[in-house]
Amino acid sequence: MAESKSDTDFLKEFYIPAYIFNDETKFSDVRDAPKFPVLVFINSKSGGQLGGDLLNTYRSVLNEHQIFDVGEEAPDKVLRKVYTRLEKLKQEKDEFATNIHERLRIIVAGGDGTAGWLLGVVCDLKLPHPPPIATVPLGTGNNLPFSFGWGKKNPGTDRNSVLSFLEQVMKAKEMKIDNWHILMRMRAPKEGPCDPIAPLELPHSLHAFGRVSSTDELNMEGYHTFRGGFWNYFSMGMDAQVSYAFHSERKLHPEKFKNQLVNQSTYAKLGCTQGWFAASVFHPSSKNVAQLAKVKIMKKHGQWQDLHIPQSIRSIICLNLPSFSGGLNPWGTPSGRKKNERDLTAPYVDDGLLEVVGFRDAWHGLVLLAPKGHGTRLAQAHRIRFEFHKGAADHTYMRIDGEPWKQPLPKDDDAVVVEISHLGQVNMLATQNCRSKSVSDVSSSTSHHNGEEDDDFSDEDDSRAEPEFRKFGAADTFRIPDEIDISQLS
Repeated sequence: MAESKSDTDFLKEFYIPAYIFNDETKFSDVRDAPKFPVLVFINSKSGGQLGGDLLNTYRSVLNEHQIFDVGEEAPDKVLRKVYTRLEKLKQEKDEFATNIHERLRIIVAGGDGTAGWLLGVVCDLKLPHPPPIATVPLGTGNNLPFSFGWGKKNPGTDRNSVLSFLEQVMKAKEMKIDNWHILMRMRAPKEGPCDPIAPLELPHSLHAFGRVSSTDELNMEGYHTFRGGFWNYFSMGMDAQVSYAFHSERKLHPEKFKNQLVNQSTYAKLGCTQGWFAASVFHPSSKNVAQLAKVKIMKKHGQWQDLHIPQSIRSIICLNLPSFSGGLNPWGTPSGRKKNERDLTAPYVDDGLLEVVGFRDAWHGLVLLAPKGHGTRLAQAHRIRFEFHKGAADHTYMRIDGEPWKQPLPKDDDAVVVEISHLGQVNMLATQNCRSKSVSDVSSSTSHHNGEEDDDFSDEDDSRAEPEFRKFGAADTFRIPDEIDISQLS
């Protein structure tokens, strides 16, 4: 193990004693605090049986009080309790607890939806020094873990695999990542539903996207307003439709989806049966993005401008990370010529910009498998607005970080509006294999001059957080108690 330590000595660096979690347990023998105290959140239903096995292993090597199953204990409630307890102990001059608070890290194991849920909760805490987060790839796509060097294959769940992962957590560096707010608003329809329709039932991670309460500042009389957030991507169109079919099938027959390879194979088959490989034949042009909506972008703070969408585009993706659909990079790395002609840059994860990419069909998507391949680059923007045309269609499909839904579109009155804006940043943990690039990284600023330029592929078309957004991610009930001074949570 690291530095020839025994397993026991090694694990002490991550171990949090029980008294940190409840008043009934006393801790009198105060020793040096662990250097890398961790809270571990695991979706026991992810990865078939793997989630449950991983949960048991972590509970066997660390204090079971610091291990949580997100299906049984919501992360927002857990973190509210932990941080309230830590603040109380700090006020009692507990130096051990103070060190735990300053050094705390989070591990989350699950799909991208689960990871995004945790990121949203941490974002809502608005701590001066929020705990950085490491992600265990336990889903189908695993775009978040892959982007930060944690891999995309489901991990081993035995003791040695867990110790190996903890060693990576110990050596990991912190990186900033942008987070994005999404707002959807429509006039209350005269008839029919307008709430997002999830596959059979609402996935627990989709709680981050829901109707605002009547007391929310974004609520408007006579309108239905929904809000949420994402870290990886927002997509609309045929890719979201295929994802919706996959999730629906998995909900109906969970016993068939216990193997990552089988899951990915099933996903590909659904792409065929949904007509994604022959979109121009099986799907009317009314489903093309340009027919459904007008798209506007704000490249920097200032005026909106119309974004031209080629008529053949059936799927549009707004990317925050350089990973989509299990590790593919739809944006690629624009060449020096593209940078000069269209002001396109490499996809940095902390530059306050989203990369907007379009696809015609699945065959177009396969270009991503080729060296330097990429989709149709449409724009990079600080803010994006979709205005769905009245009566263009009765529904469309949308997806946030791997979680799809079917969105009814009213046929009367005003158009449905979806607006995405930059909200802030949270901290991630990244390994030496990290694929994401930061604007503060000197080496990444020259990456598009290192032979990875993509002039071999041309774009199909060569055209080109505000105060009102405040929170997303955690349940509406999540509030730091009034007696705790949030300014002191440092």
